[in-house]
Amino acid sequence: MLELFKIGFINVTLIDLIDFVLLFALFYWLYKLLKDTVAVQILFVLVLLILMTFVSELINLRSIGWLLKAVMSVWLLAFIILFQPELRRVLLRLSNLPILRFFLRTNLTQTIDEVISAVKEMSENHIGALIVFVRSQNLEMNIDTGVPIGANVSRELILSIFNPKSPLHDGAILIDESTILYAKCILPLSTVTKLNGRLLGTRHRAALGLAEQTDALVLIVSEETGGISIAEAGRLEFNIPKNKIEHLLKEKLS
Repeated sequence: MLELFKIGFINVTLIDLIDFVLLFALFYWLYKLLKDTVAVQILFVLVLLILMTFVSELINLRSIGWLLKAVMSVWLLAFIILFQPELRRVLLRLSNLPILRFFLRTNLTQTIDEVISAVKEMSENHIGALIVFVRSQNLEMNIDTGVPIGANVSRELILSIFNPKSPLHDGAILIDESTILYAKCILPLSTVTKLNGRLLGTRHRAALGLAEQTDALVLIVSEETGGISIAEAGRLEFNIPKNKIEHLLKEKLS
């Protein structure tokens, strides 16, 4: 392979340069995703260990190299265990890549169909509901995650959770792809109490509060009016017609 230049006793080839650029891009991308979390500190330590291992192999320090590899393995395992929410955030961002979204579209469509079916019935019966759709951001820093569910999204399960006699009906459910992760989640309340001359109830303020702080999409069913609303990107869209909600939701989440 053609040598491009030399750093001390290290010969740098075109493949080495490409390898370094790709590795740098990967770690920079991970840093951008994790920069607002504690996990970024662990990421820096991992990068340092990798660099130290690389240098020890270059100058043939076998014992130090073996020790660094052992420490790096333990550190990497600790990173995976301690920072599962942050890693899920990375995987969620990956799932938004066009090539992967093509394969995930079927599950998303089925999830939305189940949610819409439940929402229309709750709207007709004036049953209040808050449904949060996770996107790329980790929400666990912004909400009280409530009661773990870990079940596939279905109309029956959503109706069961938001049944006024259910102990889980207060708060929101958290949906990630085709799974209901949690129920009875407490969302941060927005400081906005009035919008377009309309006084906001607790559900709408909670939905708006989360939409102000994250990229999540929140679906609201009003207990008082049966109206269906959407909170997204710090905005509230009130009283969406039932015949338009399905198309709108698929458009926003696809």
